[in-house]
Amino acid sequence: MNFDVLIVGAGLAGASLAVALQATKLKLAVVESRLPVVPIGLDQRVYAVSPASQRFLSGSGIWERLDRDRICAVREMDIHGDKGGHLRFSAHDAGLAELAWIVESSLMLSELWETLKRQHNVTLLCPTTCSSLSIDIDSAALTLADGQVVRSRLVVAADGVNSWVRGQVGIATELQPYRQHGVVANFGSERSHRQTAYQWFRKDGVVALLPLGAQTVSLVWSCSDEFASELLALDDASFCERVVEASGGSVGGLQLVSDRAAFPLRLMRVETLVKQRVALIGDAAHAIHPLSGHGINLGFQDSCALAQGLESLASWEDPGDLSVLRRYARARAEEPLLMQYSTHGLSRLFGMEGAAVSYLRNIGMNLTSNMPVLKDALVRYATLGHF
Repeated sequence: MNFDVLIVGAGLAGASLAVALQATKLKLAVVESRLPVVPIGLDQRVYAVSPASQRFLSGSGIWERLDRDRICAVREMDIHGDKGGHLRFSAHDAGLAELAWIVESSLMLSELWETLKRQHNVTLLCPTTCSSLSIDIDSAALTLADGQVVRSRLVVAADGVNSWVRGQVGIATELQPYRQHGVVANFGSERSHRQTAYQWFRKDGVVALLPLGAQTVSLVWSCSDEFASELLALDDASFCERVVEASGGSVGGLQLVSDRAAFPLRLMRVETLVKQRVALIGDAAHAIHPLSGHGINLGFQDSCALAQGLESLASWEDPGDLSVLRRYARARAEEPLLMQYSTHGLSRLFGMEGAAVSYLRNIGMNLTSNMPVLKDALVRYATLGHF
């Protein structure tokens, strides 16, 4: 089988790229090892979708088909340091309707897959796994586990932080484990969250409570591996009490409405986003600390930039040619690097102990809070992708 674009991995980044190309004449194939699983009840894995990413999903027709009762707008962010530091961001003050939307991962993925299955220019190869990949002058050849050979002018690696494609083409990575896990769970709350996302930088990690439903919040507690194991071992009542204490009772009492889960945190950089006939997107291209809630937006913006580049190709241009792919790499040179360094720096800063360091970082938060121009610039970059 011969294609123009072969996407390996149909998670949020890979599936959104394929859907974004639905109106093109490109012949697409998507390879995925397993069908998406829709959890019973609320998904513990939620994302803060930025306005820029919302526009991208809307342009593909996905956003409007999501269940509105399972999407919560974030109007304010309330951030607390470990020694009196406080920083508040407001959509109204920044001239925005929303700072972000909190959406379950499975909700977005399910809608993307439903669109993929109806898409005229996509061949879904699922479930299947990859066996080998070879690159030549004119195309790439991917051999599947059943021996079938799929040829394409461009291969897009969207197969996660442990990308098989990236390894096959020899793109070097710098992987730095944080020795931390993100503990996630959903709760019914005693009081309304008032469309506010809360975050606390504490000695035992970074605690975030994100608004999910009318009186439902989602927890992301980034903490040491040892403390994560301790949290997971608690009975439900004790776990809820621990989260109420860590969050200062900001939304009152809590009751678990989902199972708990945990995932390892790490920083990952790649030496290049592209090689001849290969481009990386999403977690295959970068991994960051989740304290900014920005990881999925990097993936969506990768897909957006690559889709725009492929849509604008002249009829005689080859989508897998290195000169074409370098345009995508240039378009994605700034934002992932800035987010990686800023989240890594914040993680390290609030992980340092000592009275002097604690004083300086909390003073820094308070100074930023009292500088409206700087605050609004930070908000606009985080939400819109530009100052």
